[in-house]
Amino acid sequence: MINAALKIFAASGYKHASTDDIVAEAGISKGLLFHYFGSKLGLYTFLYDYSVRFMKLELTSGVSSTATDYFEIRKQMEYAKMQVLKNYPYMQGFLNRCKSEDVSEALMAIEKQRSVIQDVYAVLKNQSDRSLFVAAVDFEKLDAMLDYTISGLMNARFEDASFHPEMLYEETVSYLDMMKKIAYK
Repeated sequence: MINAALKIFAASGYKHASTDDIVAEAGISKGLLFHYFGSKLGLYTFLYDYSVRFMKLELTSGVSSTATDYFEIRKQMEYAKMQVLKNYPYMQGFLNRCKSEDVSEALMAIEKQRSVIQDVYAVLKNQSDRSLFVAAVDFEKLDAMLDYTISGLMNARFEDASFHPEMLYEETVSYLDMMKKIAYK
């Protein structure tokens, strides 16, 4: 049920996600969905809270607190996300979609948790030693570029039906290794 709902919300957003589509994807009755979650909003809120807690746990336990190499930290972050995607292939897509949510009731329901994952990412990335970068590298732009690239890779693999967490991780690492050669002294 969780994976089905993550998939539908990730693809459609809150407004266009249909409980009919969710129950059809999950192979359950609509009554069962409403028994456990009460409403579409209840399900959405549960999924967001669950996804944030799950992702936070994987990231904080999967990235070494002593790592200072930015690209090694990013690899560890991507490895932790890959572990999540093995169990919940649509969780990252769902969290990404939630960033651009524009339905007020959905936004209000997840407001308290909205910054948690971004704060975890910031803490992990900020433990990196930025003195290793060549002077011409703008760290914030490099980091944003890698975020867009990694997100784009995942979206492309889902669209062309070639998504495999391990293969996505390997492809991501190849981009990180390439950028390390350019960005470090």
